[in-house]
Amino acid sequence: MSAGRFEPPDQVPAGFREIWRDFGTVYAANGLIGFIFAASGPVAIILSVGSRGGLSEAELASWLFGSFFVNGILSILFCWRWRQPLVFFWTIPGTVLVGQALEHLRFTEVVGAFLLTGLLMIALAFTGWIKRLMAAVPMPIVMGMVAGVFLRFGLDLVHAMHQSPAIAAPMVLAFIAASVWPALGRRAPPVIAALVVGAIAVALAGSPGTDLTSAFELARPVFQRPEWSAAAAFELVVPLAITVLIVQNGQGFAVLEPAGHRAPVNAVTLGCGVWSCITALIGTVSTCLTGPTNALISSSGERHRHYTAGIFVGLLSLAFGALAPGFTQLLLATPPAFIAVLAGLAMLRVLQTAFQISFRERFSLGALIAFLVTVANQPIAGIGAPFWGLVFGFAGAWLLERGDFKSQAGGVGR
Repeated sequence: MSAGRFEPPDQVPAGFREIWRDFGTVYAANGLIGFIFAASGPVAIILSVGSRGGLSEAELASWLFGSFFVNGILSILFCWRWRQPLVFFWTIPGTVLVGQALEHLRFTEVVGAFLLTGLLMIALAFTGWIKRLMAAVPMPIVMGMVAGVFLRFGLDLVHAMHQSPAIAAPMVLAFIAASVWPALGRRAPPVIAALVVGAIAVALAGSPGTDLTSAFELARPVFQRPEWSAAAAFELVVPLAITVLIVQNGQGFAVLEPAGHRAPVNAVTLGCGVWSCITALIGTVSTCLTGPTNALISSSGERHRHYTAGIFVGLLSLAFGALAPGFTQLLLATPPAFIAVLAGLAMLRVLQTAFQISFRERFSLGALIAFLVTVANQPIAGIGAPFWGLVFGFAGAWLLERGDFKSQAGGVGR
């Protein structure tokens, strides 16, 4: 448990004047785009999951406060301390897992699982086993479960096209246009283009408005008293930890490496664990190192100045989180199709990646079993389908794909 397990920064932290000198138009633009991406489709996923799970508007606002304000503090600290683009938000696959769990668990039980997940990540950070764990876990089986969880968002997108074409069709067309024409996509990333066009479509449709008296109301986090539940712990803790440490953090490390950044794996794991315990108490899903936003803020400019874009994202997150009640009320007042399409489009590439990883090469049968069990969504012994998807997927692969385990062990050994 020595402090030596945690990677020290290569440089001393930057002072305020140095940060200001390193900052510039390129890093402001990259930071703004990265933040808008996080505040569009991923927020729609939270609202979709939370509304379906019966959470109140105050609880949803508290969830957003933790996702942005509290995680914004961690982002600023890591970007400043390690002088790297290390932005933290929340696990999107974990959020969708929670949506399924809320169909048969109380939110206080889910919060208890959030807290246990944070404690598990802290313990793993002190062991220093994270890198070995990331190399040993069969990613296709994990992503088979993730694909099964995400499938609902793709189906909701299709249903919205049928039920509300006046809103859904323009959003999908805008997404396609920004994806097809690179010049347009650079000015307005596809999900953001869909958001803008969708807002215009909602306004033209004359949908009922909302009283925005709380638009500038400061957030009032709702404290959640954790309830300890064996069913919630079995269903959520291990899958949540996997989505953070393997799926989300792994993606974050992968996008930073080509840009020349070596993220401190153990330190990031510890930060995710500690912050997950903090955000759990206000009803926010586990903290993770974000992939897409870190990819955006490290996509251009000088490598040693990328950290300033991360600090800028953190500052924008503080502002968004502080005003979470107004943003929550505004988005909840929009037609359900708007949220469904925005969430579905945000998940489209992620769902595609999940399928590609699941069925590309090794462990494809185990991945298929995990996918089918998760999609069936049948709890066993009060424990939800995603957990059993992993269990049966691993069991099926162990019995029927033994060669793939031997091949992976050889790869890890090398």
